Amino acid sequence: MDGQEIGRQLRARRAAAGRTVASVAMDAGLSVPYVANLENGRGNPTLGALSRLASALGMRLGVSFEPPDETTSGTPPSLVEIPPPLVRLGRTERFQRMIELISANLRSDPDELAAQLLSSLALVEIALRRGLGEEDCWRLIDALTLIAVSPNPRTGREHARLRL
Repeated sequence: MDGQEIGRQLRARRAAAGRTVASVAMDAGLSVPYVANLENGRGNPTLGALSRLASALGMRLGVSFEPPDETTSGTPPSLVEIPPPLVRLGRTERFQRMIELISANLRSDPDELAAQLLSSLALVEIALRRGLGEEDCWRLIDALTLIAVSPNPRTGREHARLRL
């Protein structure tokens, strides 16, 4: 993973948590410019700094050595840069309530779900080659919420894990 990818992932996780750079930097014991530079793909973070950032975001840092995968193409959803309008949407009380409701029904981590949802909305914007309006975003989020909380009509049980 290069610096740009690390920065995109840090920003996506922070945005999904509805946090500011300053609050994450303070919790990690790092300077605001240092964290901002990392999010912008500049700098060479130590594992210690990344571990402290992960902890500040309520996560843990995982490091692995893997052979290169030549079949993988494109950017994973977790590494998509979240545009500012979606960051603001992710900070709203309504978004946080919806995430709590969906994650409770799917028995999933709310922060991970928020990051996936914001990244997925960013990917929709990329595919459409235009930004989504706030109302469009809420329509999609409302639809996903209904799917997540409604029982499966065939079985009467809750739906399997919702994949974004």
